[in-house]
Amino acid sequence: MGAPESRTSRPGRLTAFVARDEATIVAAQKLRYRVFAEEMGARLHTPIDGLDIDEFDAYCDHLVVMDNRERRVIGSTRLLSDSQAKRLGRFYSEGEFSLSGVLALKGRFLEIGRTCVDPNYRGGAVIACLWGALSEYVTQGGFDHLMGCASIPPGPSGFAVDAVYRNVGEGRLGPAELGVRPRHPVPAWKRCQRDESGVPPLLQAYLRLGAWVFGEPCWDEDFDVMDVFVLLKMERLQGRYERHFVGGERNAALQTGL
Repeated sequence: MGAPESRTSRPGRLTAFVARDEATIVAAQKLRYRVFAEEMGARLHTPIDGLDIDEFDAYCDHLVVMDNRERRVIGSTRLLSDSQAKRLGRFYSEGEFSLSGVLALKGRFLEIGRTCVDPNYRGGAVIACLWGALSEYVTQGGFDHLMGCASIPPGPSGFAVDAVYRNVGEGRLGPAELGVRPRHPVPAWKRCQRDESGVPPLLQAYLRLGAWVFGEPCWDEDFDVMDVFVLLKMERLQGRYERHFVGGERNAALQTGL
């Protein structure tokens, strides 16, 4: 796709880079299937059993973390630039939210999604390696906004929408005038009052970086999670991402969105 090359290493063990060959992309799709379908029980609309494939894959760059000793992909996320989204016809997030106001903002957009980590490697090292490569990709590509759908699983009683938004805090809610609205709001029968899941660690990290959460959440029925739309200005990342994201979230393990 002519996208910037991103490669970040953890000495002696891990390397993060944009996959340029079909075998590595397939390995990432296998990992996604194991995590999302087999571990989380998500209903994936994939044409090939054992792989998580959808219409976005062919337009995305696949950023992976490789275990150099085992020679296998242990972490993955996919990146959709504004130019590739234009070719495809939309961003993934537009399937869940009305985003015309956000996308009218000046500057370049990069969407991140389908992030996952092998259950045997969950912890700070893989996330640190992945995030370092993502930061390089953003800088080299000249992107101004990072966006995506951050997923929050239900607790035993359901989705505590109001409690989650209280935890996020009013100061971190995006401007209402941008008009972000969910296409499939969390239905009343899925909602509860008791906060049993809280704000996931990875979303907490983005909030500390200055990200905004917009509007009401969308219910992703296939994954049975509620997604919140998150927008982060890239200028707030430079020089701060390691201290706030990597250092603050050593136990961040898995997000289906951001």
